[in-house]
Formats: sequence, structure tokens, C-alpha cells
Amino acid sequence: MEDTIAAVATAYGEGGIGIVRVSGEKAEEILKSIFVPSSGALEERRLTYGTVKDPETGDVIDECMAVFMKGPHTYTTEDVAEIDCHGSVVSLRNTLSLVIRMGARLAEKGEFTKRAFLGGRLDLSQAEAVMDLVSAKTDAGAEMALDQLEGRIGKETAPIREKLLDLLTEIAVNIDYPDEDIEEVTYEKLKKELSETSSMLEDLLASADAGRLIREGISCAIIGRPNVGKSSLMNALLRESRAIVTDIPGTTRDTIEEGINVRGIPVRLTDTAGIHDTDDKIEQIGIEKSRESFDRADLVILVIDGSEELQPEDTALVEKIRDRKTLILLNKRDLGYGIDKDRIKELTSGSDNIKIVETSMTEGTGVTEIEDAVEEYVMSGKVAQKESLLISNVRHIELLEDTLAAVKDACAAAEAGSALDFIEIDVRRAYQSLGEITGEAVSDDILKEVFSRFCLGK
Repeated sequence: MEDTIAAVATAYGEGGIGIVRVSGEKAEEILKSIFVPSSGALEERRLTYGTVKDPETGDVIDECMAVFMKGPHTYTTEDVAEIDCHGSVVSLRNTLSLVIRMGARLAEKGEFTKRAFLGGRLDLSQAEAVMDLVSAKTDAGAEMALDQLEGRIGKETAPIREKLLDLLTEIAVNIDYPDEDIEEVTYEKLKKELSETSSMLEDLLASADAGRLIREGISCAIIGRPNVGKSSLMNALLRESRAIVTDIPGTTRDTIEEGINVRGIPVRLTDTAGIHDTDDKIEQIGIEKSRESFDRADLVILVIDGSEELQPEDTALVEKIRDRKTLILLNKRDLGYGIDKDRIKELTSGSDNIKIVETSMTEGTGVTEIEDAVEEYVMSGKVAQKESLLISNVRHIELLEDTLAAVKDACAAAEAGSALDFIEIDVRRAYQSLGEITGEAVSDDILKEVFSRFCLGK
């Protein structure tokens, strides 16, 4: 018999309601031993008003609502009880302590969802999507997690795994029964099937970068020499006055970091100190931090004062960003143009990573184009996520890459006319890796690692 587990399923702190969740064979027994309905009896799947009372002392611990749900039609597929207490730390702690005293044990991280997986209610990718949904930073991230919670990864990978299983079966039959009257698996057929499988895997992986960035967000560093409008840009994107803006060069001497939501994409925005030569030791520290932010950034925004001629510092920064994903902003266009645009195009020619946008932070123009460029960088021209599954989980991406590598190895072996035994090893490796995504083929160590990332009570 599995232990009956219990935990607080809501965040600790002051709130209107806090929930103590209990799952396992003794859930009903424990609930009935401590919960006293105000009138009538506790009915299954019906929220009932009453009190939590210590059966040994008779002390009332809290006024609450409670519900009991019979398995298997529950989140964990087991019997589940939930007690909706007042959301104070004391009330939740005392109620949970009483539940544990009555025969439950404290749940481990992610153990409720782990039991849902073991009970067959969720596959492993859906279980991981639960945590992605809990930790989603934007609407797009939540939408992507819901998409995966519905089991789309399993639905997309199932035909590929079935194809690999069919190949394994044909290879095994030809190896074990070479003299029987069965269809011979030819190298041409193997190459065709493996090539099709490879293409299906590549299509899934094509969305991996966009999915990861929507899930985890991108880091974006705003760089440039002093007084070109970096802090004004920061404020415009945040839509609030976060960074100090003056006409005095070098106002920003340290990096300022803020999180923003751009079209559903979480962006960690860093306003940096102006990069230039200086003898000021404090400025030098700020400039060094600016360079560190530049090195770490997924996307760089280089701001140049478009009302002036191109300065040596600007030229040096343009050369520095040639191989980085970059937006070059020609700012202060409200003051007219003194910059040689052809020179900028000449410096950036041959680079597909750079986009040039004309802006005026004074007039508030160009912000929409910047947001368009951020979205384009993340999506890379891909179709919207509602139309196509976005793979975002790092574990899933690595397993898909392992599967693809094994399929390509098998295809190369077939091209070389290797023995079927060797081809079978690679196909089986691909089949195993793909099964680890949904948990059809997964070790206890991997399960432990996956669910250890969950919070208590989930």
C-alpha cells in the first residue's frame, strides 16, 4: 500500500484561502477524523462547510470548507481530500500537522503529480507541463504550457515512435528468422523509412529555440556611448521612468535590470553605462559591467545618435556586434540626420544578424518596430504556436536531438550496407530516447530528477 501523503498546495503567506491537500488510501479516513461538518454529513465531491477539530483535545483549529473525492477520477488517480483553510501560516501549519498526526506523511516535491503520472493520468511530458504552467511568466508561456499539458508532445512523437518500432520488428524478424518465408527488409527500404523519420524529428526540433526563449525569456543588453538615448529607450520599453534621463553624458554608471513582457515573450532588459574611454574609476567599473552584459545577452540593442556624425566609439561597437543578433537604433531622428546611413550599411553588410531601426525616444517613435524585431528574433519566422507545437523543455530538446542522432547513425549504417545487427542498435537507441520524453521508457533516477524540480504540494 502506498503511503497517504499531505502538503500545503498553496503558497505560504497571508491570503484569503490556503489549501491542505491529502492523497492516498487513508485520505477519507483522515478527513472524517478531523473535519466536523456544520450540518449534515460530508458528501463525496461536494464542498462542505465546517471546522477542523483536534479529535484528541477537542480544540477547534480553523473554520473551513472541505471536500473528498474518490479515485480514480482525481488529479492523482487516488482518493483525495482537500481542506480550504484561512490562508494564514499558523492555520495551515496546524491543520497540516494534524493531518500528519492522523496517519499521513509530508509529501515530497512534485509527489502529487508523480502519482498522477504513475496512475496513468498524465504522461511525463504533461507532468512537466504542470510545473511550466505554474512558473509561466507571460500569457504566451502559459499558453504553450497548456498546449503541452493537453498531451501534444505525446501525440506528435507517437507516430515517430511507432515507425521506429515497426522498423525494429522488421529488423529483428529478418535477423532471427533469415530462412523463413517472410518479407526481406532491404537497405533501400531502411534508408527511406529512416530518412522520413529524420525529417519528422527535424520538423519538431525546428521550433526548439523559439519554445525555449518563450519559456525562459531572453536577455537583452542596451549598449552605446554616453548620451545617445539608452536610458530613454529603457523607460520607453518599460513605459515608466525607471532610468534617470538627463542631457549630461555618463548619467548611468551602473547596469539597471528590469523584466518586461514583449508580445508574450519575457525579456530581461539591461540598461548599461555608456561605453567609451575614460579615466574615471567609477565609470570604468560601470563600463566593465556593460561589457559583461553584452557578452551574456541573447539580443543586443546598439543605440547610436543619428543626429551626429558617426563617432569612432560607434564604429568600434558596430564592428563588435557584427556576429551577434543585434538591433541598431539610429536615435534622435527628431533632430534631423547628421549620420551617414550608407556608412552604417557598409559596416554591417554581409551580416544577417543585424536589423536597423530609426527611432526618436523624445517623440516615442520606433518602439513598435523594436518590439516587432524582438518577436521576429524569438520566432525566427516560425508559425504561431497555436498552429505548431513549440518544444520548450530542455530535457525534451536533448532527447529529440539524441533520437535524431541515433536515426542518422542508423541511416549512415544502412547507406554503408552494415549488418542489420548494427543498424538495430541505433534504431533501438532512437526508440528508447524518444520514449523517455513521455515516460514510456524512463528510469527511476530520471523520474526522481524531473519531479525534484516541482514545488511542494504539486
